[in-house]
Amino acid sequence: MEETNTTDLSLSNVTSGYEHFNTSSPYRCIWDYRLQIISGVSIGVCLCGLVGNVVVVWFLGFQMKKNPFTVYVLNLAVADLSLLLFLPAYLTLQILRQFHCYIVIEYGLLFDILLTLFMFSYFASMYLLSAMSLERCLSVLFPIWYRCHRPENLSGITCGVLWALAALSASVVFTACRFIIYCPIVNHCVNSVNVLIFSVFPFLSNLALFIKLRCGTYRRHPGKLYVAVLLSVTFLFFFGIPFSVFLSINYYYRNLFFPYVTCFLTSLNSSVNPVIYFLVGGCRQRRFHGSVKVALRRVFEEKAPSEDGSRGQGNTAAETSL
Repeated sequence: MEETNTTDLSLSNVTSGYEHFNTSSPYRCIWDYRLQIISGVSIGVCLCGLVGNVVVVWFLGFQMKKNPFTVYVLNLAVADLSLLLFLPAYLTLQILRQFHCYIVIEYGLLFDILLTLFMFSYFASMYLLSAMSLERCLSVLFPIWYRCHRPENLSGITCGVLWALAALSASVVFTACRFIIYCPIVNHCVNSVNVLIFSVFPFLSNLALFIKLRCGTYRRHPGKLYVAVLLSVTFLFFFGIPFSVFLSINYYYRNLFFPYVTCFLTSLNSSVNPVIYFLVGGCRQRRFHGSVKVALRRVFEEKAPSEDGSRGQGNTAAETSL
């Protein structure tokens, strides 16, 4: 008979080493305390990350005047906040499944919905961070054009488009896997594109720009916001992308621990951005000064890049904030 729909989209059969469930293949329960430990640690990281992202959303939403980059950061924090809500819920069900091995059958649709919402938040976080890093690069490389010709509502429009794109990507994967319509191919294509366009390209472009700023003819000191963006993109490359790799190859290569480890890395990736903002904003002359609010304000209240860029070109020895 045809395979049940839950096994194609749910991580449960992949993470536990099960074969696809059908009436001729009895569902087998496998207990592994190491998986429960990884899940528990991931849930703990998510709870800590929730606190940090709530602080960022509160500060940018109610304590600071909006600018083009804070719009991106605010949307990114909301996406990470959503991910850190859905992932613990999903992992909690996975833990309960170990105690009641048929829970994945009884609540298969709930598993699929939670995983799809988690993927939606994951995609949105990746897309928003990539767009923010790309715009930051443009503001540094072309400061005059950026200041004079940038549309006023570009950040808001871009964020709206990227949220819609994330919803479309998650919906396509959900539909393909729920109704078994070329699920492996769709999963592989969507996540391969995400890895190349929304991770590798932002990471390499930001790294190249950083090297150019520090080692070029006109050496300039990257501003705090640029350093924060570079660190966030770097963490996305090393901690966020493994989950996309897992989604891309899980139908061809199955491993007991890889899904749980990638979820743990994803929880770290979504939890680390508030820590980055605090460390970058609070660090002055290799020491930490001020409260969380002061540190965040130092990161997000930087001068216009065109003003700093013109000052840096006039004096190669001066440190400028980009």
